Amino acid sequence: MKKSLIAAAIILPMTLSGCVISVGGDDGDYSYSSSWEKKERKNRKAIANLSPDTSVNAIKRDMGTPDFSELHQRGDDEIQVLFYRTQRTEGDGVTTKDECTPLVFKNGQLVGWGDTAYQNI
Repeated sequence: MKKSLIAAAIILPMTLSGCVISVGGDDGDYSYSSSWEKKERKNRKAIANLSPDTSVNAIKRDMGTPDFSELHQRGDDEIQVLFYRTQRTEGDGVTTKDECTPLVFKNGQLVGWGDTAYQNI
């Protein structure tokens, strides 16, 4: 009897070590997609649906906090630029401005987006 208990004590852990239980977390979505990919996709979709003259507050409400922002004075006009991440250039875990799309606002209203709009301020 002691020999069979000892044998069971040795064999049982070895057989159970091959069993794996996965608990939650994927919600049935088996494709790989990291949080930055989802954020980029969400931002690209929002930018594709932008309309000129949208207020800076409405954009921030809909798109959230920008990755970068700038504020410039041009005479009596206040130029604000919000940068939202839309593409990955380096897999270093750091978001840079070249991975973002700029949204350009003049006196609180959207006047353009993209590199050309940013270069023209």
